[in-house]
Amino acid sequence: MNLHDLTVNQLKRAAAIKERIEALNKELRAILGTPAKSGAAPKKKRTMSASVKRKIAAAQKARWANLRRAKSAARSAKPAAKAKKKTVSPATKAKLSAKLKAYWAAKKAGKK
Repeated sequence: MNLHDLTVNQLKRAAAIKERIEALNKELRAILGTPAKSGAAPKKKRTMSASVKRKIAAAQKARWANLRRAKSAARSAKPAAKAKKKTVSPATKAKLSAKLKAYWAAKKAGKK
């Protein structure tokens, strides 16, 4: 039902009934011992004290300083010298070359 469709008498009667309901609710709360509602209490905003903020800032600065120090130490440390590559002596090279030439000569001779 729309409020525009109600008559003045109906509106007055509805207001009176609502007031009676509120009065009865108030009386019921008084009997039961529950305090009357005064609206939702605003939540208290949590804040940090200045000293706590300083402690947190100092801890973060120390943390980042340690990270930078570790990074620069890793960068400045020279990598371990690579092991020298093993090389074949000229005499060994000559022996291998001779063996391979003989192997391929025998293989080619077998095809013919």
